[in-house]
Amino acid sequence: MLGVMSVPDALKRAEEEGLDLVEVSPNATPPVCKILDYGKYKYEQQKKAAEARKNQKTVDVKEVKIRPGIEEHDYQVKLKNARKFLEKGDKVKVTMRFRGREMAHQDIGMDLLKRMIEEVSDVGKVDLQPKLEGRQMIMVLSAETAK
Repeated sequence: MLGVMSVPDALKRAEEEGLDLVEVSPNATPPVCKILDYGKYKYEQQKKAAEARKNQKTVDVKEVKIRPGIEEHDYQVKLKNARKFLEKGDKVKVTMRFRGREMAHQDIGMDLLKRMIEEVSDVGKVDLQPKLEGRQMIMVLSAETAK
């Protein structure tokens, strides 16, 4: 702590020590500066940024495709996969495709998606409610954040 001093005095002092004068808090009154090796400072900042990037979790969107006439065992396999994705922290996009006359029975598809919501409610929550887009009914589930 050298106290408040003029810029030329601070620059002279930094030059005497063979270091750089670095402004660390320009918005403070008066601005805060440090006498240090700027190259080393930049290197440490890069290391901190790289460490922060390494520790962040990316959230992927996994897709589970089903049909309205899906059999029970196939449904259980798809449900197990969706639960596994949610437990890993990924989002799950559930897509139900209707073909031909299945479009007349959208209620069957909606019931199936609501059943899936109930069965994964302990590990995930609904981000996007089931809605019909053309010949597909889509919903998005995400991992439960509060454990």
